[in-house]
Amino acid sequence: MKVGLFFGTFNPIHVGHLTIANHIAEYSDLDQVWFVVTPHSPFKKKNSLLDDHQRLEMVYQAVKDYPKLRQSDIEFNLPQPNYTVNTLAHLEEKYPDHEFALIMGEDNLKSFHKWKNYQVILELHDIYVFPRISDGKIETEFDEHPRIHHVNSPIMELSSTFIRKSIKAGKNVRPMLPENVWEYLDEMNFYK
Repeated sequence: MKVGLFFGTFNPIHVGHLTIANHIAEYSDLDQVWFVVTPHSPFKKKNSLLDDHQRLEMVYQAVKDYPKLRQSDIEFNLPQPNYTVNTLAHLEEKYPDHEFALIMGEDNLKSFHKWKNYQVILELHDIYVFPRISDGKIETEFDEHPRIHHVNSPIMELSSTFIRKSIKAGKNVRPMLPENVWEYLDEMNFYK
C-alpha cells in the first residue's frame, strides 16, 4: 500500500486541508493519505495550539467518512523535537508492507533543502507537491527530480490562523470547516 503523509498541526483542520488531501488520494497513485498530527513541541510556547488529542479528534471527525483518508498520532510518542526523517524511519519499521511518501505545499518545497537529512528522504521517498501561492523559488535540484511529483490540485488559500482569529472575533467560519469539525469546535468552545 502506498501512503501519502500530510503533516501539520491542524489547529483546526479545515476544508482546504481536506480538499487537497482528497484530491491527492483520488488523482495520484497513492492508496491512502494520512493526516499526521504534529504534537505540541515542549520547546515552544504556543497558547493558541489545542491539546494534541483534541486536534487528533478534529482530524478524525473530518476524515471518518472518507475511506482513503485517516488520522495518525504516530509522532505523539516520538522524542521531541522530532524530524520528518525520524518519523519516516519509525513508520517503515512499524508498517514494513507500506510505502510512504510525503505531501507538501510548494512553499515547503522551497525550503526543503534546509530539512534535516533531506537527501535521505528524497532518496527513499516520493514527494507529492501541491500548488501554493508563495514567494521565492524552488531549488534547481528539485526542478526535474524523478521523486518529486507536482499534483495539479486546487489552490486553497485558507489558513487555520485566519480561522482561529475569526472565531475569536465572533465571525461565522462554519463554511470553512468540515461539518463534524465545526460541531466539535462549537461544542467545546475552542478558540473563543
